Amino acid sequence: MFRKIKNTINLISNMGWRYVCFRIKHLALGKTGILKKKFPIAPQFIHYTNLEQWKQQNSVFFFKDKESLSIPKNENEYLKKQFENIKQGKFLLFNSLSTDLGIANDWVTNPDTGYKYDVNKHWTEIADMSKEAGDIKYVWEKSRFSYIYDIIRYDYHFNTDCSKMVFDDMESWINSNPVNCGPNYRCSQEMSIRVLNWVFALHYYRNSKNLTDAFFSKVQYAIFWQMKHVYDNIDFSRIAVRNNHAITETLTLYLTGIYFPTFPNVAIWKQKGKQWFEQEVAYQVYNDGTFLQFAMNYHRVVVQLLTWAIVLSEKNGEKFADVVYDRAQKSILFLRTCMIDESGLLPNYGHNDGALFFKLNNNEYRDYRPQLDALASALNIDASLNNYEDSEWYGIKNKKSTALNINFALHQFPDGGYYIIREKDTLTFIRCGSHKDRPHQADNLHVDIWYKGENILMDAGSYKYNTDDETLRYFNGTQAHNSVMLGGNDQMLKGGRFIWYFWSQCKQAALKEYNDNFTFEGVINAFIYINKNILHKRTLVKQKNKHHWQIKDEIINMPLGSKMLQLWHTPIKLNCNLNINATDKLNTKLKPIIKDGWSSPLYGQKEITKELIFETNETEISTEIDIY
Repeated sequence: MFRKIKNTINLISNMGWRYVCFRIKHLALGKTGILKKKFPIAPQFIHYTNLEQWKQQNSVFFFKDKESLSIPKNENEYLKKQFENIKQGKFLLFNSLSTDLGIANDWVTNPDTGYKYDVNKHWTEIADMSKEAGDIKYVWEKSRFSYIYDIIRYDYHFNTDCSKMVFDDMESWINSNPVNCGPNYRCSQEMSIRVLNWVFALHYYRNSKNLTDAFFSKVQYAIFWQMKHVYDNIDFSRIAVRNNHAITETLTLYLTGIYFPTFPNVAIWKQKGKQWFEQEVAYQVYNDGTFLQFAMNYHRVVVQLLTWAIVLSEKNGEKFADVVYDRAQKSILFLRTCMIDESGLLPNYGHNDGALFFKLNNNEYRDYRPQLDALASALNIDASLNNYEDSEWYGIKNKKSTALNINFALHQFPDGGYYIIREKDTLTFIRCGSHKDRPHQADNLHVDIWYKGENILMDAGSYKYNTDDETLRYFNGTQAHNSVMLGGNDQMLKGGRFIWYFWSQCKQAALKEYNDNFTFEGVINAFIYINKNILHKRTLVKQKNKHHWQIKDEIINMPLGSKMLQLWHTPIKLNCNLNINATDKLNTKLKPIIKDGWSSPLYGQKEITKELIFETNETEISTEIDIY
C-alpha cells in the first residue's frame, strides 16, 4: 500500500495536476455514460456540401488534379510490385510486415490474432489494449488509407486509372464503420490521418467519372462526423496524450476548415485548429529542434505534418506563427545531424511504430531523406540532400537558398539531451537528458555507434506496443539499450502501459573537443526508486580519426550488495571486426556474459542480436571499444 501511495505521488509530480484531474474526469464521464451520449451513433445523414459546390470553392491543394501534374514519369518495378500486391489483398503493414488481408477485408479483424471487433459497439466500449484482441494498431493500419499513395503513384506513373479501386475502398470503409462505433472510431489521430489521405485522393481524382455525387455525399458525411469527433474529444489528445496525436488532429481541424468550408461550425474548427497547432508545435518541439517523444520516427511524423501545414497554408494565402517555421527549421537540423549520409538512416532510437503517413517515394521506410528534403525545400533550406519525388507531389519550388551547418564535428542539443560526434567514417550518438515530458523508454546515457554506415552498437527498437509483459519490459527497459543497470533493475520504475515512475534526470552534460579527442561527460539521477541519491556518470572519449572509444561508467552511492551491469548490443553479423574489453575499479579484467538479445528494426519484427554484459560488484567499469 505504501509503495502504491508513493508511486501515485510520483505520478502526480511527474504529470501534473492538470493531467491527473483530466484523467479522473474523463474516466468518470466514461463510467457514467455521459461521454457516450456526447458522440451519437448513426446521426442523421445530411448533405453538408455537394460535389459541385466542393469543386467550385477557392481553396488550393498541393495540385489541382491528376491532369495538372508534371512529375517526371517513372514506370518502375518497385511500384508495380506494390500495386499488384495491394490488388491481391496483400498489404505492407507498418511499412514492414507483408500481410494478406484478402480482397474483402472487413476493416475490424486483427490479422495478427484473428480477433474480430464488434463494429456495432460504441467506441467508448472498445478497449485499445487487450490481450485477447492483441495490438489494435493491426486493425487501424489499413484504415489509415496510407496505402493509397502506392495506388495513386502507380496510377500516375503507369498512365492508368485506379480511381474506382480507391473509391471502392473508401465506400467500403464508410459502409462498414458506423459513425462513432467500433475500433476505427477509438482514436482521433487515426481519423485525422484517414481524412487527410481521403482529401489527397479526392483532389487527385477530382475529374474522375467515378467521383459521383452519390459517392461524394457519403464521403463528406463521413469526414464531417469524424472531424466533429476529433474536435469534441480534442482535450484527450492535448492533455492526456500530448504528443504527435495532438499535432495531427489540430492540423487536420485547420485543414478541414480550408477544404470543407460549408460544414457546420467549421470556421471555429479552423480557427481553433490553427491556434492549437501553433501551441502544440511550440510546446512539443523544443527550442533546440528536438521532440518531446524522444523518438526519431515520431519526430519524422511531425516533419511530414509541418510540411503539409506550411505548404498548404501558404498556398491558401495564410501563414502560421513564426514559432512553427522556427521549430520546423530546427527539426531539420537535428534530424539531419543524426543521419547517416550514405543511407538516410538514423539511430533506431525511441518508440517506432512504423508510422509514415504520406509515402510518396520508393525509398526504404527508415530512409529519412525524402521527408526531410520536402520540409527543407518548403523552407528554402539546403540540407545537403538530393531531390525526391515528395517535393514534386507537394508542388514545392526548390530554391534551397539557406544552407544548414552539417559538418564533421560536435553537435549538442541540450533541451532534448542529445550529443553527437560526426566524423568521416563514424557517428557517435549519446542520449543524456532531463524529462519534463513523459519518457517511454528507460534509456538515458544510451550510446549508438555507427561505422561506415553500419550500426555497430545499436538500440533495440520497439517491436510492439501490446505483447507479453516480458517482451514489453525488455524493449522499453534499460536492458535493450547500451547503458547500465543495477542488477535486474531499470533506470526508472515501470508502471502500466506507457508509464514510468521516478524519471531519470540529467544533472550535468558536456561535449568538448581537445587536440586529439572528443570527450563527453554526463551525469544522471537514476534508480532513485531504490535510493534517491544514486547517480550514473558516463564519460566517453572518442579518439580523433581513429575507430577507438573509451567509456567509463560510475555508479555513485551504489547500494551495498548491488551488482553493476554494463550492456552492449550488436548485430549477429558485422562487416567489420569489433573488440570490446572492460575492467572494473580494481583494474580486474571482466569477462563478458554473451547471450541472445533482441532488436526490432521495424515494428512487429523481432531479430536475434548479440548482447554483451559486463558485471561487477564494484562501482566502476572502464571499457575500450575498437573497430577495424
